[in-house]
Amino acid sequence: MRSGSSPTGLFSSLLPWLHNQAYVLLVFTTLIWGANAVAARLAVGEVSPMMLTFSRWIVCCLALGLCARRQIALHWRSLLPSWRFITVMGTLGFTGFNALFYAAAHHTTAINIAIIQGTIPVLVLLGSLLFFRTRVGGLQLVGVALTLAGIVVVASRGHPALLSELGFNIGDVWMIVASMLYAAYALGLRRRPDVPAVVFFAASAAVACLVSVPLLVAEIAMGDFFVPTPTGWALVLFVGLLPSFVSQITFIHAVGLIGPARAGVFLNLVPIFGPLLAVLVLGEALSLYHAVALALVLGGIYIAETTGPRGR
Repeated sequence: MRSGSSPTGLFSSLLPWLHNQAYVLLVFTTLIWGANAVAARLAVGEVSPMMLTFSRWIVCCLALGLCARRQIALHWRSLLPSWRFITVMGTLGFTGFNALFYAAAHHTTAINIAIIQGTIPVLVLLGSLLFFRTRVGGLQLVGVALTLAGIVVVASRGHPALLSELGFNIGDVWMIVASMLYAAYALGLRRRPDVPAVVFFAASAAVACLVSVPLLVAEIAMGDFFVPTPTGWALVLFVGLLPSFVSQITFIHAVGLIGPARAGVFLNLVPIFGPLLAVLVLGEALSLYHAVALALVLGGIYIAETTGPRGR
């Protein structure tokens, strides 16, 4: 399957020194995914959320068409029997996740976004237990509980009593829902059609473009749309080319080099890079409750991932 995991020989032709550098690629990938939270905050007032969601996938699809067109042309007919599945996956993991992600940035900090996003691996584990009856050990459940406690700390801003008073930050709530949608997408990948990963990615991105259109129309109808500023267009290019396209390709390539289990561990860097970049780029304040939540999330992920069955 490695031949299907390296679209168009991108690394061997353009960046040959990176071709076999799985760990460098994975650090770069998670750095870009962490930077997406910062980009979401920078986009506030520069480009509207649904315009950013729609434009992001337009840019990504154009890039895929240029770089992976041969593989797409070779395999697209194999996807036709699975069009309903692909539609659901693109809607949940790409359109739904990103629409909520960018809308959340209008109401909460990039630090909160990155920490909540970091809980996705444990949400996937929890979903595996609930829907696939995957065997989960007692210590893994402890890890799940710690991670969920981290979400509570973030959502309550360090004051759990706020939750009993329904004192939620709507941005945090949207980000929690977004993370649940992406976890559902990740679980659905178990049933991905037997085509190269980049071809399935391209099909899902195309669905995301189409499904984003009604959201953009609704944004226009509600009077929330505005023409992006020059900074807004720059952010569209950034999220369309880097978090949407390049980082997905580097992750697919790295998985082909070292396998999904070892590559997946690097996802834990996202809730580290995100807050760090938020502090450095946006000047956001890292509060004590952020540190507590981050410790709970990372500790929970570590326990959940290191105490499970090893047959990977």
